[in-house]
Amino acid sequence: MGGVPEPHTGWTFVTNHARVLAAIADDHNVRIRDIAAHCRLTERAVQKIIADLERDGYLSHTREGRSNTYRIDPGKVLRHPAEAGLTVASLLSLLVQDEVDRSGSGTPEAAAPEARAGEADSGA
Repeated sequence: MGGVPEPHTGWTFVTNHARVLAAIADDHNVRIRDIAAHCRLTERAVQKIIADLERDGYLSHTREGRSNTYRIDPGKVLRHPAEAGLTVASLLSLLVQDEVDRSGSGTPEAAAPEARAGEADSGA
């Protein structure tokens, strides 16, 4: 898994911040290296995005040995005025449902990111 991912040129509908958040919602103990590979970003870019999300209260983490456990605030409202009132949980439900549809694995956990985002609440 070494090396820098292939660069993407042009625009996309989903931001890198949303991709990173969705990767963390899928696995609260995911490594930065794995997020980077999944999202096709550099590890440094993922670190910066995580710092942005933590600074603005969308994400927090606790250190457990050599790894991090992330906690997403599912009730946090999205930043852009056009999405006023929409929560992180609603965004994640769209992104995770798309992953389920594309992978063909209709697991109940994947269809309910609010429950997964809240799981870390009880453990932290």
